[in-house]
Amino acid sequence: MAIQAALAADRALAAAERSGDPVQIGAAARRVAKSLVYQQRPEAAVEFATAAARHLADGLTERGSLGLSTLGMLYLSAALAASSQERTTARVRAASGHVDEAADVADRQGADLNMDWTMFGPTNVGLHRVDMQLRFEDGWSALKAADELNPEALGSMSRERQAGHHVAMARASLLTRRKEFAAKELLKADELAPEEVRGRPDTVSLVKDVVGATPNPGGELRALAGRCGLRA
Repeated sequence: MAIQAALAADRALAAAERSGDPVQIGAAARRVAKSLVYQQRPEAAVEFATAAARHLADGLTERGSLGLSTLGMLYLSAALAASSQERTTARVRAASGHVDEAADVADRQGADLNMDWTMFGPTNVGLHRVDMQLRFEDGWSALKAADELNPEALGSMSRERQAGHHVAMARASLLTRRKEFAAKELLKADELAPEEVRGRPDTVSLVKDVVGATPNPGGELRALAGRCGLRA
């Protein structure tokens, strides 16, 4: 499956390069970076995404909001790849730097815009900063990054994205041993978008972990575990 995805990404990039359109090339480059992460080649993914961003920056900037969204997402792709590796000081610094670069682009864009279905903007960058810290299993930094999000802007995101953020907060809360908050966040996520909880194996595992860490799970948490197919 990973090989097929890699071939598809390579073909999409070749077609985009023939078109000469920086937006198409940038979007295809993101797919290649993603496929490199799936192939367990995160360092290559970081190098590829950042090289594409540098090479395409001027052309993408000239394309306005669509181009800026494409450029910002390339930097976020680099951050994702960097944070998919084992935590080291250098990797945390590198991933944070890529998120900062995306934040600079988002500031230039000025708003959360769903250009090319990216929903790129300051809020999306903030969500990626939270997720980046969680991939490094730094719950306290994730919570701190979440505090900087604009609640009103977050509330304007899709229910799925909001639910995903509540799941992230549940994970951060569990990492920081705040079990009761973790349970509350999972319940909020399930209320907003049940499929983001019950339909994702990693989130179901998180529910299981929260239940296991809670000496006396309440009725709502037990019910959620049941809806996820777990015993509580």
